[in-house]
This record gives sequence, C-alpha cells and structure tokens, in this order.
Amino acid sequence: MGKNPDADDTRAHIVNIGELRRELQRFRRDGSLLFHSHGPEETRLLGRLLGESCRPGQVYTLTGDLGTGKTLFTQGFAAGLGISEPVSSPTFTILQVYDTGRLPFYHFDVYRIADVEEMEEVGWEDCIFGGGVCMIEWAELVEEILPENRLRITIEKDPAKGFEYRRITLEEMTVL
Repeated sequence: MGKNPDADDTRAHIVNIGELRRELQRFRRDGSLLFHSHGPEETRLLGRLLGESCRPGQVYTLTGDLGTGKTLFTQGFAAGLGISEPVSSPTFTILQVYDTGRLPFYHFDVYRIADVEEMEEVGWEDCIFGGGVCMIEWAELVEEILPENRLRITIEKDPAKGFEYRRITLEEMTVL
C-alpha cells in the first residue's frame, strides 16, 4: 500500500502483516501478547488473523468499555473465518450464529444480561461445547459461567495516545 501524503498520522502506524503473524505465533507459544492498534484497520486486522488461525471449540472473551472496538475486532475475526455477511453486535438478541465460514461462529453480546441463567435460554452450552468458535463481548458480566480454558481479549483506550489508539491484550486462560 502506497503512502498517501494527505492521510492522517494514524496511517503511518499500519503494522506489517508478516510481523503481526510472527507475534501471534509467539503468543501461541507464550500465552500473552500486548498489541498497540493505531486505528480501526489494525484492530480489524488483528481480529482477522486470530480468526484465520482459530480451531473448533475455542472460546474468545472480549472486555472493554463502550466504543473501544469490540465489535470491530469481532468483524475482523469473522472475516478471518471466511464469513462475508455483515457482522453486528447482537446486543438485543444476545446471540448471533454465523454458519457460512469455515467453522460455525457464535457471537454473544451479553451487555443486557440481567442474570446468567438467561444464557441457558439462548443455548449457551450447545455453543460452548459445540464444534464452532465462540466470541463473547462483555464477558466479565458472565465470568462465573465461562470455561476455564479460553482466550481473553481486553481492549482499552488511552486518550493520551490519540483518539483511535487501542491497547489490546491477549491472554491465554488455561487450567492445567
């Protein structure tokens, strides 16, 4: 991609995709990764690369304040699975199922959950223990029912580093 002299400074930070792939390989080995996203393209790219490498049965949890890019990240993840249909946050339906990619994709948004028992009503266990991949936005609200083995993704803003900057932390949560 050529440089556009009229583009804002954020464009100068676009990461090298090969370098990011190597970082993700290290993450798979080490269990944690801190990624600095300087714009929506980088956040979506990280999600896409994780989606490309995910395996059946994996659970990903997303935490972060409103407007940090959880759904944007999820859209990239879905693209990595080969899902071409629009992906939006299922805030009012709690669960959206996408089955047009290489794996079934279960996208939860539990922001409006009043009681974790509501998760049973949407078929939570069928998704978690099925052959697809789960992404759970606002996962901290249902912490007590999350599987012990999961990948936790935390997205944070830092206004001092710019409006579009996000600090994205990936942590493998496993119980031996």
